[in-house]
Amino acid sequence: MDGASILAKSLADQGVEYMFGIVGIPVMEVAIAAQQIGIKYIGMRNEQSASYAASAVGYLTGRPAVCLVVSGPGLIHALAGMANAKENCWPMMVVGGSSDTNQEQMGAFQEIPQVEAARQYCKLSARPNAVEDIPFYVEKAVRHSIQGRPGVVYLDLPGDLIRAVSQDEERIRWTLRSPEPLISVCPPSQIHIALDTLMSAKRPLLVIGKGAAYGRSEDSLRRFIDQTGLPFLPTPMGKGVVSDNHPQCVSAARSKALLRADVIFLVCARLNWILHFGLPPRFHQNVQFIQLDIAPEEIGNNAPSTVGLFGNVNAIVNQMCQGFEEKFSGKKFERSQPWWKELESKVEDNKQKTQMMIESSGIPMNFYHMYDEICKDLPGGCIIVNEGANTMDIGRTMITHNLPRKRLDAGSFGTMGVGSGFAIAAALVEMNQALKEDRPPCRVVCVQGDSAFGFGGMELETAARYHLPIIFIIANNNGIYNGLDRESYDTVTTEAEQTSLPLVLPPVSLNPNICYEKIMHAFGCRGVEVIQPSELHLSLKEALADTERPSLLHVRIESTSGRKQQEFDWLTKSKL
Repeated sequence: MDGASILAKSLADQGVEYMFGIVGIPVMEVAIAAQQIGIKYIGMRNEQSASYAASAVGYLTGRPAVCLVVSGPGLIHALAGMANAKENCWPMMVVGGSSDTNQEQMGAFQEIPQVEAARQYCKLSARPNAVEDIPFYVEKAVRHSIQGRPGVVYLDLPGDLIRAVSQDEERIRWTLRSPEPLISVCPPSQIHIALDTLMSAKRPLLVIGKGAAYGRSEDSLRRFIDQTGLPFLPTPMGKGVVSDNHPQCVSAARSKALLRADVIFLVCARLNWILHFGLPPRFHQNVQFIQLDIAPEEIGNNAPSTVGLFGNVNAIVNQMCQGFEEKFSGKKFERSQPWWKELESKVEDNKQKTQMMIESSGIPMNFYHMYDEICKDLPGGCIIVNEGANTMDIGRTMITHNLPRKRLDAGSFGTMGVGSGFAIAAALVEMNQALKEDRPPCRVVCVQGDSAFGFGGMELETAARYHLPIIFIIANNNGIYNGLDRESYDTVTTEAEQTSLPLVLPPVSLNPNICYEKIMHAFGCRGVEVIQPSELHLSLKEALADTERPSLLHVRIESTSGRKQQEFDWLTKSKL
């Protein structure tokens, strides 16, 4: 067996089902060997999108997919997805071809120190020493990727190792499949302290992070929330672990809930920038945190933790449920409490403001009107991929999720350009799962801003090539955050000298005259321009009816459309 075949068999033995990449020297043989052994190979148009797709498979399935890259620039492009997966704590494996070992330090084709370059984004970055050692390294990589805090691993394979043939196949170090992540629980004393702290609070709050979604804790968390009567809010990708329509969900009062809570139970939600580091002015200065996390070093990070619960989220929430039944049975946090009244009032107030934004829309629509129309037609259980600045932020508030792991967005790293790769991965995983369960697959809908779409727009061809029925929706307000309307843009570009355009065209502005829908026509698929709400309704219905190929809806919205006034900004304001 040669190195490519040994690698492919090792990956299959470890349960790898998907490989995304762009082939070339020296990894062509790896992709072919992977297909021959039953691993689905998806040829992408850019290594960034390939790495985003592989990371999304890891989040959705709990096992790493492979991003296969060529040497030098191929790996460098994939670093974007590696960094994104690292910050999101998703399992992912990158396999990079590299220059032959006998050419090291000679200026070989695309030679860079790849193991060292990848190491800062990985839990493990390594190179097998011999062709017979490849299975050992693959198992080790998968184990590092899924155990503890999930993350990225990198394996470097020089071209001569890929081509090398084992002279004695009995020396190949075949391994067993790496086991599923170990399940750890908390000492009962910690569970009791956490429950006492939570149930003695006057203004308690539960925050559900995407780690709870990854940990498949939806059943136990729903039980705990129903038992306790606590208000909860999810982080963006924690949406759906417990339904957004649950009566105890207070997402519409997010700022108020975070600011006023005196005890907050963080369920696999980190106190990073998404939760404003757990610090004033977004949080009460005397707030107490109960933190549940798979990574002990995360507990107490940025803000002191009153109680730390380290271990498997599903197991520990089940411990909390059992402890509550034993000690607090019948002592639910009642809706008659002043804290509930305060939150309900804010929820209603913000819902009214959102409705006013919908009703104030003209033609072209604003973001709120566009999302309102989209949500009327979205089928239950569909997977939403959502990215862009205002497009994503408003989508987080307007799209409700009733099931876990049905939302993918820029996440903890705030990465723009993930949309196309995420959507392709989600469609493949969902189609495979539906086949196993003998049911129709749920639809994948990718809603992107026009700027975000530009990062991976050519992956439309990938979706068309593999007959993936993804519905791409571009919310086009002509720029980054916002842009110029057509008249203003045409005036600027007509009156200005060609050489002065870089001085006068606003940095946020994109060309409002682009017909994005025509890109889809080039791939033999359906693309539609949408301006009127009735056109959006009809076009989305037609796209949902097409289960054989992707569709694109180019929705022209108001160029100045943005978010309603926020109580606080996500980040420090620009001086502009």
